[in-house]
Amino acid sequence: MKDRNRPPSIKPLARERIAVLFSQAEKTFPEHPEYSDRYVTLARKIAMRHRVRIDREYRRRYCHHCYRYLVPGANMRVRVHHGWVSATCLECRKITRYRVERSS
Repeated sequence: MKDRNRPPSIKPLARERIAVLFSQAEKTFPEHPEYSDRYVTLARKIAMRHRVRIDREYRRRYCHHCYRYLVPGANMRVRVHHGWVSATCLECRKITRYRVERSS
């Protein structure tokens, strides 16, 4: 069923709120990493409720297994291998790999 009851202005607002939550997660991570994890959970809930994809830059900032906010060097290990980036969450030890195109 299509979103008949929702006004069309909801999706941009949801994207904006997701961006705000990720910026708050980045600011509060050094003092309270558990708050950052909560902000990621809230952003995911907003995205699911309003059927909005989380932008690529934000998707790569959290673990897709344990949903923790990831910061390279603090709770995440990043390795680059022949055009692939492997990001290891040091909380749950899950490895996420994604392709990186070479810029000309």
